[in-house]
Amino acid sequence: MKYFILSAGIALSASLFSATGYTADEQMAAKHMKVAAPAIFITEHSGTFNGTKVRYSATAGETYLKNDRGEETAAIFSTSYIRTDIKDNAERPVFFIFNGGPGSSSVWLHMGVYGPKRVAIPSDAKDDGAAPYRLVDNPLSILDVADMVFIDPVGTGYSRAIGKGDGKDFWGVEKDAKSIAEFIRLWLVKNNRWNSPKYLSGESYGTTRAAALLNELQGGWSDIAINGVVMISSILDFQTARYQPGNDTPYISYLPTMAAAGWYHGKVEKNGRTLEAFLDEVRSFTLGDYASALLQGNRLSKADFEKIAERLSGYTGASKQYFMNANLRVSNMRFMKELLRDEGYSIGRLDARYKGVDYDGIGERFDNDPSAYGIDAAYTGALNHYLINDLNVSLERKYEILSGVPGRHWTASGNGRYSGSYVNVAPHVGRALRENKHLKVMVANGYYDFATPFFASENTFNANGIDTNRVDFTYYPAGHMMYVHEPSLDQLIKDIRSFIAK
Repeated sequence: MKYFILSAGIALSASLFSATGYTADEQMAAKHMKVAAPAIFITEHSGTFNGTKVRYSATAGETYLKNDRGEETAAIFSTSYIRTDIKDNAERPVFFIFNGGPGSSSVWLHMGVYGPKRVAIPSDAKDDGAAPYRLVDNPLSILDVADMVFIDPVGTGYSRAIGKGDGKDFWGVEKDAKSIAEFIRLWLVKNNRWNSPKYLSGESYGTTRAAALLNELQGGWSDIAINGVVMISSILDFQTARYQPGNDTPYISYLPTMAAAGWYHGKVEKNGRTLEAFLDEVRSFTLGDYASALLQGNRLSKADFEKIAERLSGYTGASKQYFMNANLRVSNMRFMKELLRDEGYSIGRLDARYKGVDYDGIGERFDNDPSAYGIDAAYTGALNHYLINDLNVSLERKYEILSGVPGRHWTASGNGRYSGSYVNVAPHVGRALRENKHLKVMVANGYYDFATPFFASENTFNANGIDTNRVDFTYYPAGHMMYVHEPSLDQLIKDIRSFIAK
């Protein structure tokens, strides 16, 4: 899931060990201790998915990564669901699934989309409140047509560095991809699935991970070809989302999302149009007059400046004067605070349908994201309950749902292959498509997503040597985690099933 903010260049220190529950001395002592056997928990289940009765096994446990000397460096925790009521699964598709952060566990896609059970939360953008939460069967799961492996990278879930390893060995764009690629190789070996169709699915920074993985798996020494990638709320080029002086790209990226939010909250004139038709008009304005105005800068006449500000107001619902005061450049965080300021609300970053009340109404940004605290507790409670009661996992250490530690110590690149200060892994997708004729990509977008805006995704895929004829773009009237909106969840799964069937 979710927060995709990537911090680079921060040195690892003793504070990291305390953040993970170990002092520096304890960590050093652990390096000289014999590493215990990996913890593995296997259970048998049955369920009905897409109308098909399915028997399956669930394996929740650790896979140890090792260095060139055969010494353990990391324990990757994963949950695998494998159908057991068929004679031969050698050619059955396998989905390798992960979230983002980069400090997020796989809980969101596990308990929200793909897993055999999911947490049911309000579909109408209301707060999830407190326990008890509803953990329900998920008949939409794709387990009838594909096996699934949910992966928690190092520093998330129960996964951690062990033995000779340190968190810093795994916290970076390329280092992370190498570790997950090695996990996938080991999983294929242990489960004898080398000839199975292989799919990746990631959300938010997990889409960055998926693109980096394509490079590592297909472009590196692994030679593991991927059949398909499902990217949910994609961000591959971070220039599209970094508000910095001189970078006007984010203002272009976010404007259609601002328009969608204004539409949803009744702040723009609908004139009998559909949301889709309205956003097509906004896209044209954004790529044309608005992009030109930003590029002209001080060369833009006063009359044209005011004309652009007026159109921005009409498309988004924020006032003309507000856009003029911001020099036509309103950031996503400012807009989320401004749109409903007169009503006493801020709107959500992950999902603009959500509304929250802040300590005061005059700030530039909300106190906290109402679309994050509106769902987090339910997913945390449901996942921990499920691991203990359904999968018989008996680990007492904390399951890291969403840790800030990996992100604070993340490195953008180890060898300078990424340009400037912005990570851009989109060219990896283009190369992977060119070098694998069977690879296909699906990009799922929420209209109300202020974390990874849909227009940024469209622009990225059209500007990095990617054959968009082999990319399916799908859209949903919800946010970053569009599956918390049940009609969008239904359509998302239909789209994924159609994608697999191709």
